Amino acid sequence: MDIFFNIKVNFITLLGGMFVALMAGYLIGYFLRKMFTQYQIKEAEELKKKIIREAEDEARNRMKTADIEGKEKQIAAKAQLDKEIKVKRDEVREQELKVQRMEDNFRREVESVREREKTIENKSKELARHEGELKEGQQKYNGLIKEEIEKLEIISSFTADQAKDEIKKKVLDEARMDAAREVKKIEEKAKSQAEDEARRLVTMAVQRVCSDHVAESTVSVVELPSDEIKGRIIGREGRNIRALEQCTGIDLIIDDTPGAVVLSGFDAIRREVARRSLEKLTHDGRIHPGRIEDVVTKCKKEVAQQIKEAGEQAVLAVGIDNVPPDMVRLLGRLKYRTSYTQNVLEHVQEVAWICGHIAGEIGLDVQMAKRAGLLHDIGKAIDHQTDGTHTQLGVEVANRYNEHKYVVNAIAAHHEDVECESLYAVLVTAGDTISASRPGARREMLETYVKRMSKLEEIGDSYKGVEKTYAIQAGREIRIIVVPDGITDEESNLLARDVAKRIEKEVTYPGEIKITVVREKRFTEFAR
Repeated sequence: MDIFFNIKVNFITLLGGMFVALMAGYLIGYFLRKMFTQYQIKEAEELKKKIIREAEDEARNRMKTADIEGKEKQIAAKAQLDKEIKVKRDEVREQELKVQRMEDNFRREVESVREREKTIENKSKELARHEGELKEGQQKYNGLIKEEIEKLEIISSFTADQAKDEIKKKVLDEARMDAAREVKKIEEKAKSQAEDEARRLVTMAVQRVCSDHVAESTVSVVELPSDEIKGRIIGREGRNIRALEQCTGIDLIIDDTPGAVVLSGFDAIRREVARRSLEKLTHDGRIHPGRIEDVVTKCKKEVAQQIKEAGEQAVLAVGIDNVPPDMVRLLGRLKYRTSYTQNVLEHVQEVAWICGHIAGEIGLDVQMAKRAGLLHDIGKAIDHQTDGTHTQLGVEVANRYNEHKYVVNAIAAHHEDVECESLYAVLVTAGDTISASRPGARREMLETYVKRMSKLEEIGDSYKGVEKTYAIQAGREIRIIVVPDGITDEESNLLARDVAKRIEKEVTYPGEIKITVVREKRFTEFAR
């Protein structure tokens, strides 16, 4: 029990000591915190004072700086003001000088005007004096003339009025004769110039579109890979050739001609379909009625597309617009139509170009002229399918698509079936004739043209002393080169006449032919 009691006492003593120690530590810590807090307050007050001092110093410095800057700005503003005042003073001084110069100039002008007035006044007085003298002289001259007239009337037994009438009559008669001669000269000159201008326009238009448009007319020839395929084209008991003729409407001529089959028919479009179909069948090798129908159908579509493209290309080449699609297709059909071996589509384009060129030269509407020329033969695209002439059918087509009345009249009048109502119809008629009859357009005309050119050169070369003869300008002129030592100038003149007379007798030609004999002698030396 004593042991436990001692332990308890010791434990209580220990607790008491620990409590005393804790209290002592708390007091010590409290005093230390209080001292540290006081120290921080003191430091904060010192920092506050320091910041206040620095702020006051900075404020004083800024005030000094602002004061200095204000003085500098004041000085600069004053300087700028002084400068502006000086500029204004200089301007005012310059204006004063300018006004002074203007006053001086005005003063001089006033003095000059006064001097001119004095000069004019003096000249007026002098002019009045001269007028008086002139009147006196005129009166004296009139008196002398009157005396002379009276003397002449006594001598000639004519009064002055009678003499004037006689002179007027003679002058009027002479003037009428001179005027009549001048009018005749002017008429002859105008007629000659008009003919020359017309020839120039036609020649210019033809030269611009000169080309060769000769084509086949009623047959087409298809080349075959070999003669063995002819039997396959005919087929068993002729079924293949009958199927092909029924589908295309074209006659096939298979004879002994090596490596070729002839397609005969007046419809060029059907011939083209048959030609394409036969070429595809021979290259493919499969030839029977079913295959023939398929190929012909396909070729018809291809030809229809080609017709459309040909029409569009023609319209584009000529340079007109607003052509209805149906008329474009009709134009494309003309690609497979010929007239006297001349391709009609090429012919209408050529006529359009000729009409356009001439219209541009004489001041007409070029687009209207081209349109009339391009559409003038459009009836030929359907004249195999419908009754009526191609001019009547062309007029119906033009009216159906509301073409201009000048275009309709040009279509109707280009073969002189009706009268021309405008210059465009005259142009189309001329262009159609030029395109159809010019050398190279048609095979028969080409042969005639070549023969005529050869004949002209042959006639010139047949004369003695001629070195060479050239037919130029499409046979409208020949130039004969003679040997200068073999023929004189007088003989050259006679040669030109003889050739002209012989050409008139032996050659058939349109218009006239100019014969030019060239006699030239040159002397050449070299300076070394």
